[in-house]
Amino acid sequence: MAESSQGVPTSSGVCSEQDPVASSGGCNFPEYEMPELNTRAFHVGAFGELWRDRLRGQGDLSLKEPPAPELPGQGGVADPGWDDAAVARDLGCDLEAATELRAVCGLDKLQCLDEDEDPEVIPQDTDLVTLGVRKKLLEHREETLTIDRACRQEILAYEMESHAIGKKPENPADMIEEGELILSVNVLYPVIFHKDIYKSAFFYFEGTFYNDRRYPECRDLSRTIIEWSEAHDRGYGKFKTAKMEDFTFNDLNIKLGFPYLYCHQGDCEHVVVITDIRLVHRDDCLDRTLYPLLIKKHWLWTRKCFVCKMYTARWVTNNDSFAPDDPCFFCDACFRMLHYDSEGNKLGEFLAYPYVDPGTFN
Repeated sequence: MAESSQGVPTSSGVCSEQDPVASSGGCNFPEYEMPELNTRAFHVGAFGELWRDRLRGQGDLSLKEPPAPELPGQGGVADPGWDDAAVARDLGCDLEAATELRAVCGLDKLQCLDEDEDPEVIPQDTDLVTLGVRKKLLEHREETLTIDRACRQEILAYEMESHAIGKKPENPADMIEEGELILSVNVLYPVIFHKDIYKSAFFYFEGTFYNDRRYPECRDLSRTIIEWSEAHDRGYGKFKTAKMEDFTFNDLNIKLGFPYLYCHQGDCEHVVVITDIRLVHRDDCLDRTLYPLLIKKHWLWTRKCFVCKMYTARWVTNNDSFAPDDPCFFCDACFRMLHYDSEGNKLGEFLAYPYVDPGTFN
């Protein structure tokens, strides 16, 4: 699973009642159910097979670098009108218009600096609109960014996004096959962080809890939820359960843009949103051992408890006789154990205030 900025594939195709995938509640195309929010449920494997069948034989599935075009002419010298003819054919215009476009939009026309000018400095009087827009953005960035924090965040995001582009494996057996699907997944982090102590976990997709049962000590965390939903007539359909290790994404019906759930450690919940699905391209990371590939990580500005160093702060104290610092930050459990007895009576002298962690707004 990788996170990327590629667009969502769309189509005007409609599932028919004879479609076995459609009859099971899914659809081959990720059509929008809620405009600009999420699609209808579709079967991942059927979607991939559909596009592989459409593109097979056209060369679009190939992960190999395309050969350099052979220029016509003697001794490797290109015919001056050959590029113009190709442009005219691709754009559907006449040869005269293509020749004019090449003259106006050639690489030599993009040069805006003299030989003695610094390419890192954008001139004030540039008549290139995009360059002028970039100059304003850079000036705004210099005025608003905090150098010791935001710049490191930008550098980190850039490095994570670019370090695996087009990377090929050393072992040919680890090469991604042509026509495989890449899913882009956003995982939202909760405010409270947990250490990985228990192995139990589940994913929830489209009415089914996929429980992690790979280890003997794993518990079915979804059982409590299912029992709660069935205890009264709460209006929910009957939930299903399955073993996570018996399924891949190709077996699932999913919606793009829809919030699903990953739960571990009993109560640590992460909202999971699949934002994109597409066929692999030669410019993607082609080493399957590097997936799931983390390409973007939000800068989490959060303050941990000064005692356990594990949970997010929920209380801040001043003039605290039990604290080494003023102010001092505590999670709820450490705050109550340190400042109150078993009957809830206050111990010592301190001023305490509820604390809203900035990480809540990440």
